[in-house]
Amino acid sequence: MSATALIAATLLGQSAFSLAIDTQQGLSQDVAYHELSQGQSADAISKLEDSLRMDRDDPATLINLGTAYARMGMTDKALRAYNAAISSDDRYDLELGDGSWMDSRDAAMQARDKLVTAMALAASR
Repeated sequence: MSATALIAATLLGQSAFSLAIDTQQGLSQDVAYHELSQGQSADAISKLEDSLRMDRDDPATLINLGTAYARMGMTDKALRAYNAAISSDDRYDLELGDGSWMDSRDAAMQARDKLVTAMALAASR
């Protein structure tokens, strides 16, 4: 199995976020959940990069952008997006694709760590 295929297979199990929600203010926004859940990573990247022009520090946008990049084999860009989400001053709870909730910083760290693990596994083959 190629390194890119192994990374992609590992990341396919990674949930995209259905909503970005600020639980204090009740805000939500489109973070390309539909595109990611339908396997349309290129469309998700286009939508999420447009969103970043308006808010460069939104963790949900950055996390899903990282996921889309990773699915397209752009691991360096994916890591930069995850790290930007981790270091963002914005922080809130996110609803994951499976319906569970997680702090945005924790979600970004988990996504980054999954990618790093997949990259290490691919490199060892």
